[in-house]
Amino acid sequence: MSNSLIPLSPGAVLNELYLTPLGMSAGALARKLHVPRTRIERIVKGQTALTPDTALRLAKFFNTTAEYWLNMQSAYDLHEQAPRLAGELAAIDSFEAA
Repeated sequence: MSNSLIPLSPGAVLNELYLTPLGMSAGALARKLHVPRTRIERIVKGQTALTPDTALRLAKFFNTTAEYWLNMQSAYDLHEQAPRLAGELAAIDSFEAA
């Protein structure tokens, strides 16, 4: 049995830890970040991945780092893709040095 936690999407974290406590809408954040409203709305809904551009903007606004946001996205992406690729990955032979 695995003790690892299931990573949350950056959008879920953005919504639960930042927007909701601040009483801020995705649209209001988008205006402050100078990005389209739909970009933040889609990230929050988990419909699109967070980009380096957005990570840099969120880091500046929330006084975090871009790596904080991108690492979260990377962990989420790996968790989501692993089951889909399980069969393919099982067919790959490991490298063995001669």
